[in-house]
Amino acid sequence: MKELIYLLACAVNGDVPDSRQLGKPDIPQLYKLAKRHTVRAAVCAALERAGIRDKDFIEAKHRALRKVLCFDTERKKLLAEFEQRGIWYMPLKGIILKDLYPKCGMREMADNDILYDKNYQKDVLKIMTAEGYKADAVGVSNHDVYMKPPVFNFELHTALFGDNIGEKIQSYYREPVRFMEKDDDNNFGYHLSDNDFYVFITAHEYKHFTTSGTGIRSLLDCYVFLKAKADKLDFHYIEKQLEELGIADFEKKRRTLAMKVFEHGTVSGLDADEREMLKYYLGSGTYGNMENKVKNKLEKQYRKTGKRSKSTYIMRRVFPDLNTMTAACPFVKHNPLLYPVGFVVRIARGSTVKRRMLREEYRILDKYDDK
Repeated sequence: MKELIYLLACAVNGDVPDSRQLGKPDIPQLYKLAKRHTVRAAVCAALERAGIRDKDFIEAKHRALRKVLCFDTERKKLLAEFEQRGIWYMPLKGIILKDLYPKCGMREMADNDILYDKNYQKDVLKIMTAEGYKADAVGVSNHDVYMKPPVFNFELHTALFGDNIGEKIQSYYREPVRFMEKDDDNNFGYHLSDNDFYVFITAHEYKHFTTSGTGIRSLLDCYVFLKAKADKLDFHYIEKQLEELGIADFEKKRRTLAMKVFEHGTVSGLDADEREMLKYYLGSGTYGNMENKVKNKLEKQYRKTGKRSKSTYIMRRVFPDLNTMTAACPFVKHNPLLYPVGFVVRIARGSTVKRRMLREEYRILDKYDDK
C-alpha cells in the first residue's frame, strides 16, 4: 500500500523516487494492486524514473497510451457527426481529467463519457450503429452504452445522474444546461467551468463512494485536478454548491485526504479517521465491491430504522422504491402502473444472469445482519 501511494505521488508530481523510501517493492504484488485500481501506467512512470523496468508494467503503460490516442481520434470523428447534425454535446469526467496528468496515457480510461441532447437519441443511435458500434443499452438508464472492438466503449449520457441518486443531487442536476458553457472552437460543444466541473466530479465520486465504493484513482484525480487548477477555483462558490448538494462534509474530507496523501507520498501524517477513509478507497478497487454495497445499504437502513435487519434489506431489494425500480426497468418511469411487471423482470434477471452475484450478496448480508 505505502509503495503504491508513494509511486503515484512521484508520478503526478514529477519526482524521482528515493530508493531509501521506496525500498525493494514486491513488483508482482504491486502490479496486481495497481491493476485493481487502474493506475498501472502512472505507477510505471514512477518505476522507470527509479530505474526499475518491468515487462508487465511497461506493456500496461503502452496499452494505456494507445487506448487514449485511439479514443481521442475516434471521439473527434464521432463529435464531428454530432456537429454536422446540430446535436449539442459535452465531454465528461476522464476525457477532461486525463489531460491534466503530466503525460499522455498516464491516466487510464475504460470508456469515454459524453453528455448529449436527449432529443436526438434516435439520431445518435443511427450515428453509432453506422460507425460499427453495438448498442448494448439505449434508453435503459441515464446513459446509453455503445461498444466496438477492439477497445471502444462510449457512455453517451442523456442526464448527468440517474433516478436512483439522492433527491438533492438529482434535483440540482436535473437541468444541466444551466451549468454548460459554450466552447470557442466548435458550434455545438460545451464544457463546465472549472468550479462546476469540480463540483460534478465530487458528486459523481460521492455516488460511488456511498454505494459500492471507489478506488485510489478517484482520490488521485482529485489531487491532480486541485493541483492543476489551484489558482482558478472559487471555493466560496464551490462550497455553496456542495452545501446545496448535501456533500460538503464528504468533499472536505476527501480533499484533505488527497492533499495529505499525494503532496508528499506518505500516510504518516494521517489521523485515525483519515486512515480509515484511505483504507476504504484502497479496499474498494476502481469500481467498488459487493461488500461495500451491502454494508452501505445496511447503514442507510440503520439510520432510518435503527436496525441492520436482513429481512428488511431483502424486502427492499425485492420491492424497491419507484426511483430504484425505474432505474432498473425504465418502462416503469413512463407508466408507474407497470411496477408489478418490473418486479417480475427483476426476479427473472436475479434467477438467471445475476444468480451468482445475488448469492454473494446474500452471503455478505448474513455476515452483517443484526442477529
